[in-house]
Amino acid sequence: MGRSYIYLLLAIVFEIIATTFLKKSDGFSKVLPSVITIIGYSAAFYFLSLTLKQIPVGVTYAIWSGVGIIFITLIGIVVFKQIPDLPAIAGIILIIIGVMIINLFSKMGTH
Repeated sequence: MGRSYIYLLLAIVFEIIATTFLKKSDGFSKVLPSVITIIGYSAAFYFLSLTLKQIPVGVTYAIWSGVGIIFITLIGIVVFKQIPDLPAIAGIILIIIGVMIINLFSKMGTH
């Protein structure tokens, strides 16, 4: 895995942490979750900017948002007891398929 994909992985991890704590911040009314949210998003965008030096923006964003959606949905189910309905599940499956197609068949990415 190239360095750009490691940066992308870090961007995704920090974005997932930040989004989870954004929910826990209760509209930025709780200090610790709010601080974690700000630090997490700052780190996510920093690593995302490093990723964009090598991987095209469309491919980067597809992977970043697709993987983020999947993990945030899983966290929503486990932590916040938010159960997605059938259309949401179908949409997430389509996102997974789209990310796989980009990574397996697109010539835009660096592999």
